[in-house]
Amino acid sequence: MSIQLKDSFLSLQQYISGLSINEALEKLNEAFPEQLVFSTSFSYEDQVITDYISETAIPVSIFTLDTGRLFPETYSTWSRTLERYQLTIDAYYPQTEKLQEFVREYGPNSFYESVENRKSCCHIRKVEPLKRALAGKAVWITGLRAEHSPNRSDMQILEWDEANQIIKYNPLLHWATEEVRQYIDQRNVPYNALHDRGFVSIGCAPCTRAIKPGEDFRAGRWWWEDASKKECGLHVHQTATT
Repeated sequence: MSIQLKDSFLSLQQYISGLSINEALEKLNEAFPEQLVFSTSFSYEDQVITDYISETAIPVSIFTLDTGRLFPETYSTWSRTLERYQLTIDAYYPQTEKLQEFVREYGPNSFYESVENRKSCCHIRKVEPLKRALAGKAVWITGLRAEHSPNRSDMQILEWDEANQIIKYNPLLHWATEEVRQYIDQRNVPYNALHDRGFVSIGCAPCTRAIKPGEDFRAGRWWWEDASKKECGLHVHQTATT
């Protein structure tokens, strides 16, 4: 299955990049009917994509990762999104036993103590549930943007995710922040109120803060760590090879 998917990705990559979001979603659904999945954290970008999916009515499965440590504002955005679009959003949670073992051994806030502990926490709360959510799907739609991190500057709109053996579609990759905000305002799309308080990249509450003037997008995530380590493991960028 993964070999066939990679072959399909290589034939679609250049073609998809030149299409509008609506056209690309239609083409991907034609190639992989009922196998498109979108992960939302209810960020600005993800809300834009949800709006597109709702507008096109293309059958895309939508899910979110509920880590158990999200902001109240995130849950409010989740509820408002359901009310606005009348879509089904599946929630994936950490495996209870794994999380209990981790907290029992290291404590509830051990992610502040070392990069290793933080990555272990991210793996239990995010990475493992993500793999369950992506299982059996062909295309993973994300809200990634190049502006968000230096590590994402060489990403492609359509690329092969080697770690998850899936085609990844990043429709907003080259959108500027102002374009995203303009779309939100013009379409009156519900968004996380934390964005109005300086929060750019919003994750778990203990690991996210507002950024200060002059700081980059990722400064508010895991701010106690070196900038080069600021990825949680959900998006491991690797160049596809034939």
